[in-house]
Amino acid sequence: MEKEVSYNFLTSAPREDTNAEKYVLREKLFGSQDVLPAWVADMDIDTPPFVLEAVKQRLEHPIIGYEEVPDSAFLAQAEWMKKEHNVTFELEDMLYSHSVVASINVAIEAFSEVGDKIIVQTPVYSPFFHSVLEHERELLKNPLKQSEDGSYTFDIDDLRAKIDSKTKLLLLCSPHNPVGRAWRRDELVQILELCLEHNIIVFSDEIHCDLVYAPKRHIPFASLSKEARDISVTAIGVGKTFNMAGFAMSSVAIPDKNLRDKFLKVYNRIHFAHGSSLSHVAFEAAYTESNEWLKELKEHLFKNYNMLKEVCGKYPQLIKIVPIEATYLAWLDCRGMGVRDKVLRDFFVKEAKLGLSAGISFGREGSGFMRLNFAVTSDKMSQIIKNLQKALKNFRRES
Repeated sequence: MEKEVSYNFLTSAPREDTNAEKYVLREKLFGSQDVLPAWVADMDIDTPPFVLEAVKQRLEHPIIGYEEVPDSAFLAQAEWMKKEHNVTFELEDMLYSHSVVASINVAIEAFSEVGDKIIVQTPVYSPFFHSVLEHERELLKNPLKQSEDGSYTFDIDDLRAKIDSKTKLLLLCSPHNPVGRAWRRDELVQILELCLEHNIIVFSDEIHCDLVYAPKRHIPFASLSKEARDISVTAIGVGKTFNMAGFAMSSVAIPDKNLRDKFLKVYNRIHFAHGSSLSHVAFEAAYTESNEWLKELKEHLFKNYNMLKEVCGKYPQLIKIVPIEATYLAWLDCRGMGVRDKVLRDFFVKEAKLGLSAGISFGREGSGFMRLNFAVTSDKMSQIIKNLQKALKNFRRES
């Protein structure tokens, strides 16, 4: 009988003396090296060993030159998406991209003109609205609605009231960063119906699609119907799921040929090429060898989330954790602390010794919130909990 594989998420390789963004920028962003960084959305967890082994094997060949992305890499991703998420993408639908943000910028150029309106649903990952404004498009904000239990949903009535003939594109974050929702089919169908009615194209950022916690499931926008496939551009990749952001490889799936041709006109002008040969083999290995690793990772991440939920539960008048269905990014409602955003950020840096993402950076709807990345080892999570609990205890005593 084959021995069952078990992975260790207790500790990981140190990153302090590497060029890791979340560590290198501590002084610049937080004014101190003495913070445990929990902001950038990569993991303080080792990249899977089977990915690293694939790269080592490729390095046995002494020439690292220009290479095409092999069909086998995209086919492995397509098979994964079909098996895990019940959506079918053909090889011809798929294009290489070095990042989701780059793909968003191509889509904005391809499917809208200067002055057109583009929908973003705030609070949301900041490049969504920065990209719109940098291309001189008009930002159409459709803020999410927050329920009594803290969870979020779409505000369809608000969206319907704001759409007009100049609205060309909707940037959908699915699963959502930072609020942690895995959108239900009926919610997505409401978006689809409005977009079909008004000829709006949907760019669906699904980079967190594999990080959904049972019993919730990820529903790809393109899986809703043929009509959804015909208006959708889907961004997917390995960066978040397998901690492979440094390989700078993702993909864009565009089933409709007319949309794909428009996208390619901008894409080819920029010259994306095919990225790194080492990324190709790493990408393929992630999609062919990762089932058990990912299963154990999600169990570990959810354990970390529950630790965070427990400590927040001790100080409900100060801090609440928004219920999470997906991602490894906790959305912390700190409005009960009654302080301004700058003071809130300073509290986490100076009192909790934690470097988090300020909620206000996700749009004004994020005011009073903080985003905490809990994709860390057990050792680091214990330190985060210890720091946070001590700081909250002191804050409660002094206020």
